[in-house]
Amino acid sequence: MLLLQKLLKTPMIQSMTGFGKATAEFPGRKISVEIKSLNSKQLDLSTRIPTIYREKEIEIRNLLCQTIERGKIDFVIYAENTDIYVSSKINTGAVRTYFEQIKETSRVMNVDMPADWLSLILRLPDAMRTEIVELDEREWRILKRTIQNALNAFTAFRKQEGQMLENVFRSKITAIAQLLENIEQYDSERLEKIKIRMDESLRKLDCVSYDENRFEQELIYYIERLDVSEEKARLDNHLKYFLETMDTEKSQGRKLGFISQEIGREINTLGSKSNHAEMQKTVVQMKDELEQIKEQILNVL
Repeated sequence: MLLLQKLLKTPMIQSMTGFGKATAEFPGRKISVEIKSLNSKQLDLSTRIPTIYREKEIEIRNLLCQTIERGKIDFVIYAENTDIYVSSKINTGAVRTYFEQIKETSRVMNVDMPADWLSLILRLPDAMRTEIVELDEREWRILKRTIQNALNAFTAFRKQEGQMLENVFRSKITAIAQLLENIEQYDSERLEKIKIRMDESLRKLDCVSYDENRFEQELIYYIERLDVSEEKARLDNHLKYFLETMDTEKSQGRKLGFISQEIGREINTLGSKSNHAEMQKTVVQMKDELEQIKEQILNVL
């Protein structure tokens, strides 16, 4: 009952895969912020920031790190000038120098000056000059708010993906728990069969005498080695602990990975001690469910 109650709790986990975008526009400029993330063991942050905002890079990185925590992150700011009066201007000095060089080259080579010499020069390096504009406090506040909006969208995306992951985990943990209950019907049956099989084997050896008391002691010792009560109890506890961890508000991807390893150890021990065909089939099914959990845990923040 406790396990079923835990399955009904509100989802808390987040996916490491995420995407968020936000835009803002003010006189002279339009900015767009994009955040993308993929799986990574640590925080791997890559940023592309226009020159005008480069002075705020440390503050931007701190703002991102407070929210993102982990993952391979691509952060990009796109800035587009919308005012024609603040766009690039012709570098008259460079154009004059290029013109003199083309004129001299034409004279030396005894060829006519190209008719479109101006358009050719304007495509050369440094022919156009972009004036560097200082970042004012108002624009920084707008940019900071836009980054926060992108982070909010990014977090919402991660939570939505986390909801799907959590549904998978709850389904798989429930399946393993049900399979564990199914093992109960085979457990007492297999021990009784072992007793009968060993007794029948000894009775077939008519020429061999044995101490029945010693036989009982050895039989008890052998059956104790095949007893899986502790493994079943530990597995049940691990399944509950997995759900409890999943319901916390903090990043828990690594911890869920450790718990799934412990679940795997108990399932493997059940398989090695089973000595029963149907019980072994059940263990194989449990392993299959667990493998699907392990694959998806890599996506958990």
